[in-house]
Amino acid sequence: MSNNPITRIGVFTSGGDAPGMNAAIRAVVRSAKYYNLEVYGIYRGYEGMIQNDIKKLENINVGYILERGGTFLKSARSAEFRTPEGRKKAYDNLTAHNINALVVIGGDGSLTGAHLFYKEFGIPSIGIPGTIDNDLSGTDSTIGYDTACNTAIQAIDKIRDTAVSHDRLFFVEVMGRDAGFIAVNAGIGSGAAATLIPERKMPIETLIERLKSRAKAKKQSNIVIVAEGGKSGGALEISQKVKKFLPNYDIRVTILGHLQRGGSPTSFDRTLASKLGVAAVEGLINGKADVMVGVINNKIVYTPIKKAIVDDKEVDEDDFRIAKILSQ
Repeated sequence: MSNNPITRIGVFTSGGDAPGMNAAIRAVVRSAKYYNLEVYGIYRGYEGMIQNDIKKLENINVGYILERGGTFLKSARSAEFRTPEGRKKAYDNLTAHNINALVVIGGDGSLTGAHLFYKEFGIPSIGIPGTIDNDLSGTDSTIGYDTACNTAIQAIDKIRDTAVSHDRLFFVEVMGRDAGFIAVNAGIGSGAAATLIPERKMPIETLIERLKSRAKAKKQSNIVIVAEGGKSGGALEISQKVKKFLPNYDIRVTILGHLQRGGSPTSFDRTLASKLGVAAVEGLINGKADVMVGVINNKIVYTPIKKAIVDDKEVDEDDFRIAKILSQ
């Protein structure tokens, strides 16, 4: 493994896009320039690394992207990178550009790729957690999570207008893969009747009793938040089960889907992404490698990538308890 000083950093985004990724790219480029380092943007993630879609970035290239959602470097899945031959091709392209350090912005799959790449070829890499799911340990919040939560709550507020007007029961499915962070946040913030997450199984009978109890209390609307990836199924499946018990209910289902990934990042996500981008560059300069940078208790921390992707990050028990209390 090389002990040469860092001179050229390659930065790329990988996996699902998340609001704030552009802010992180901007921070990497500008902080690298501050420390007199060159930066190369790798377009379309690991696939672009293999296809040699690599271009030098200057400060002018990252102007006016702070407020934009998505990622201007684009993102793609790469089956070829999962093969030793594909990774060797990627390494050869990086070497041809004299890139001797990497910053990867993405979720657990993206960081897993960086960890494997470092083990095989020794190019120092630092991961920045960019995923709306908030499912990486080693940071209190991932880039994009706050924006996704705000987007979900704004959508649910609009749905509630219709629910109240028509005395309807809405099942709203939010993203998060197999993690319930967005669901719990949206459940508290929107005043949901119930919140169903993968980490906590709620029997259908319990949900039915809660809805009946709210009906007796003459609640004007009922909105049930369902996290995708739950063991009981998605919003559509659960709504069909409820309909069998409550045939007189006017039930509707809304799946927010990729709506939650887009949009301008919140102030929180812009600030978080900016801090992590600078910390990633400074970490590389200080000899760190094969780690993910995060913020815990408002302090920058570096966690080994293997630990960040393997350790389970659980929904806060108090948050779930609060959502349950307030749903009465």
